Amino acid sequence: MNANTIVKIGLVDDHNLFRKGLVSLINMLAIECSILFEASNGHELQTIIDKDNLPDIILLDVNMPGMDGFETVIWLHKAYPSIKVLVISMVGKENTIVRMLKLGVKGYLSKDVEPDELQEAIVSIMDKGFYYTDFITGKLVHSFQNGVDEFEGTLRFHELKEREREFIKYACSEMTYYEIAGKMFVSPKTIDGYRNAIFEKLQIKNRVGLVMLAIKEGWIKL
Repeated sequence: MNANTIVKIGLVDDHNLFRKGLVSLINMLAIECSILFEASNGHELQTIIDKDNLPDIILLDVNMPGMDGFETVIWLHKAYPSIKVLVISMVGKENTIVRMLKLGVKGYLSKDVEPDELQEAIVSIMDKGFYYTDFITGKLVHSFQNGVDEFEGTLRFHELKEREREFIKYACSEMTYYEIAGKMFVSPKTIDGYRNAIFEKLQIKNRVGLVMLAIKEGWIKL
């Protein structure tokens, strides 16, 4: 994302005061954003969204009357798959977060989010396509104790290098990459190298995908 990029944003939340606060928060960011519209739920979103001027990212609540966040995400993925969804909600229940991530949202933040984190999330979604914190990854690890969806791996665990296997075990925890570097007695840059190599070998895009695959294939025990 270069300095001249204007991020087009849509807001979908049934609380008018929060929407106004979010607008003020967005206007405080160091990146340039254009708020295309505000909607109180998925039904209103359907009536006001302009197919000729789509947002890059929609900031979405979960609990809304009429058409909630889950239904809205499903509709968006079918009608406008190019739009990325960042959930901003007070709902922090594990099953809600995991369900939303499985539906394909690109990030999940609490409504008490600070400006710096909101900006980081928006930039990450624009640049990498997602924003998953270590907190969210930890929620996923815990939720998959009772099984996960089907996920076809491309390599067996023993085909990976020893240090890569060690990295995977640490990555499937709530440790940050910086903490993993300390545990493995290597630099954070080396950890970045392990991560990138593993993602390429396993044809996955992020840490969440790695966790899902590792649990499905039985590479780690919870």
